[in-house]
Amino acid sequence: MTKISSRGVYYICLLGFFGIFSTTISKSPVLPLFAKSLGASTALLGLLSSLSPLAGMILGFPIGYLANNWGKKNLLTIAAFIFVTAPLLYLAVQNPLLLLPIRFFHGLATAILGPIVASIIVELFENKKAQSLGFYNSSTLVGRLLAPLLGGLIITTTLNYRLVYIAAFIISLPVSFLVILLNHSTDFSNKLPRHLSFSDFLFTLKQFTTNRPIFLTALIQMAVYFTYGVFETYLPLYLLGKNIPAVLMGPLLSVQVLSIAVTQPFFGKIADQIDKRFPIAIGIFIIAVAMILLTQSSIYSLLMASCVLFGIGMSITTVATTAYVAQLSQLSQQTSFLGALHSIMDIGQSVGPFIVGFIITQFSIQAGFVTTGVIAASFGILFIGATIRSHR
Repeated sequence: MTKISSRGVYYICLLGFFGIFSTTISKSPVLPLFAKSLGASTALLGLLSSLSPLAGMILGFPIGYLANNWGKKNLLTIAAFIFVTAPLLYLAVQNPLLLLPIRFFHGLATAILGPIVASIIVELFENKKAQSLGFYNSSTLVGRLLAPLLGGLIITTTLNYRLVYIAAFIISLPVSFLVILLNHSTDFSNKLPRHLSFSDFLFTLKQFTTNRPIFLTALIQMAVYFTYGVFETYLPLYLLGKNIPAVLMGPLLSVQVLSIAVTQPFFGKIADQIDKRFPIAIGIFIIAVAMILLTQSSIYSLLMASCVLFGIGMSITTVATTAYVAQLSQLSQQTSFLGALHSIMDIGQSVGPFIVGFIITQFSIQAGFVTTGVIAASFGILFIGATIRSHR
């Protein structure tokens, strides 16, 4: 790494930490409590929880396309503006319906940040892209872990939901300074604004869907987050059925996230040194095994080991998928393809609980988990078979 890029990686990691910290504390656990205090219905609460990932699903690829043709620095500046201004909008809300456009607006910030930062990292750290992505992902996970703790503490000690959004605003302020520092201290491509063609947009999307290795890698990313959506949504209910007390559920959910945060830089370093298809395939099979193992025991230590294994599988796979798509993309398409990868990731995480919910309703949570594991393994088999043929 050059001196500039070494300094840049710290700015990038801090940007991810403060950005995700501020958006997460605005959502967990305060959002449903705040909305309920304003008279929101259960249906409205469900809609509110879906709006942030919906922004990523709809706009991931368009944002990547804009960045390729309008400039990463311009999009980062817009994201910083949203990060800082969105928390202040919650303070004026008296009608819970107004939370809907605010949540979508706030979701734009993370929808922009994800693909843009990933594109900057793979451009700046060509030979260490997976390891650098691992450090960035770990920094965002730390922010995601700390946010509910601080938000819960503020609510518990003050009983004032709006103070959480003041905290979110304060936490978001470093984002603006870090974007300025990043834009001035790192040398990454930033195109001048030009005419954007809808036909060119459709052509780029077609290239993404018809490039077999890239699209298959995106399907693996979707399968990973499909599984994670099921894991995150239904594990507490499964544990409740196993008579695991609520106080012991938190560590099981947290250890999975911690295992990703701790191991991603390490697995990223390995992925930079080998064919990235190997960690992608290995990780998805580990995830499949972990989902099935969760249903085989009610012993707490074994449940903990299964959750750690699940986190390690996610760590191995997701740190390699982004780097592999970037490796296979032309520079002119890279950010667009990474944006599409983020869209497909959000789709997987959203539809997983919905689809598997039908299986759980008809049969059991165990059946839903096993089915999810089989689906993940099937995508792994498809990925191995198809990418081997495409590399011959």
